Amino acid sequence: ERAFSAGAEVGDHMPERVEEMLAQLHRAIVKLWEMDALSIAVVRGYCLGGGMELAVSCDLILAGESARFGQPEIRLGCFPPVAAVWLPRLIGPHRATEVIVTGKTFTAREAETMGLVARVLPDDEVAAAVEGLLDELSRKSPIGLKFAKRALRYGRSLDPITALRAVERLYLDELMATEDAREGIRAFLEKREPVWTGR
Repeated sequence: ERAFSAGAEVGDHMPERVEEMLAQLHRAIVKLWEMDALSIAVVRGYCLGGGMELAVSCDLILAGESARFGQPEIRLGCFPPVAAVWLPRLIGPHRATEVIVTGKTFTAREAETMGLVARVLPDDEVAAAVEGLLDELSRKSPIGLKFAKRALRYGRSLDPITALRAVERLYLDELMATEDAREGIRAFLEKREPVWTGR
């Protein structure tokens, strides 16, 4: 069966290799979190361990019905570091605890119900859905998308009051200084489609 990722090799968890394995995974995940472009994980088949940590670090997850999600590290007497930090923010502390301490594998529908996955589709419709989403996003202001992602990042990583203040400053000081923000408002008021410049 095809897989998004079945996670790291179990041997990579041995003391002499685990530090480098985690460092590589964490570098990739931090890049996903920090980049301005939206990231989309498209998952079919198994998405386990570090593979699930990578997927949930993306901005959106679209899953085929064959997708199976899980953090089986507890079966090895370990825990998933990224999932321990990120899952409580995404699906709440109780669900995150269930995922991490049981090592259970969840279906795509279960993952959707818990808020882990944005959308579940038949496997043969996933590619078309991704193309449709990319087409839809291509009609949005690149600057608007960049600032929306940054605002969402603040909301997930800061306490609510600090996040609100940071997002307000981002909106007023940076977003509203862009040509695209002014163009979007003008186009709406003039009842026409906006022409985005990415500036």
